[in-house]
Amino acid sequence: MSKTQANSKAPVKSTSTPVEVKAGASHAGGFVRENQKSLIFIGAAIIVMVLLYLGYQKLYLAPREDTADTQMYAAQDWWKNKEWDKAIKGDAGYPGFEKIIAEYSNTKAANLAYYYLGIAYLNKGDYRKAVDNLTNYRGNDSMIAAEALGGTGDAYVEMKDYDKASTYFKKAADKAGNKFLSPIYLKKLGLVYETQKDYKSAADTYKKIKTDYPESNEAQNMDAYIARAEAQVQ
Repeated sequence: MSKTQANSKAPVKSTSTPVEVKAGASHAGGFVRENQKSLIFIGAAIIVMVLLYLGYQKLYLAPREDTADTQMYAAQDWWKNKEWDKAIKGDAGYPGFEKIIAEYSNTKAANLAYYYLGIAYLNKGDYRKAVDNLTNYRGNDSMIAAEALGGTGDAYVEMKDYDKASTYFKKAADKAGNKFLSPIYLKKLGLVYETQKDYKSAADTYKKIKTDYPESNEAQNMDAYIARAEAQVQ
């Protein structure tokens, strides 16, 4: 047997003595004994908080969600029929989106109502209220969330705040990420760039529509937009 092999079989000695190990265990046990009441209190507090949260979700929030969903139907019908005032304010029998937001806050229905309300105000020409409500909508979907961002961009265009409009059209196109909505918002972004006389950015945006979404309706006549923008590039 070689010397190296012999050394490899030598047992590894622990650097801790039995006294030190025993002292460490004793210290840990002492900590638990000294803080037993505190640990029990913390554990009980966590259990109570979990139970309160579950109770809030099941006994308070869930019934409000159901009621809010029921109350939304009339307002949604008015919205679809472009009866904007009723959709916003409601009538004697059913609430509009404003009341749903006020009375059913923290519900999914109230969150969705921000989108409906924002679009209603956009169509009424109250662009500031449109922005306020659309930016309050919180969603991660690729359709309604994208439309909320795009609607915000439309409102800023009407208010001639083109920097913010371009920001929101970019966000809308990215959020959508599909051939139906993204080309629409990219085209609007290109038009904003043209309004700002940033013709190179406009041309690049129009080219992106042709490259990334060649089958979209917007791509079919994009050559004319590209030519117009490129003709203005200095």
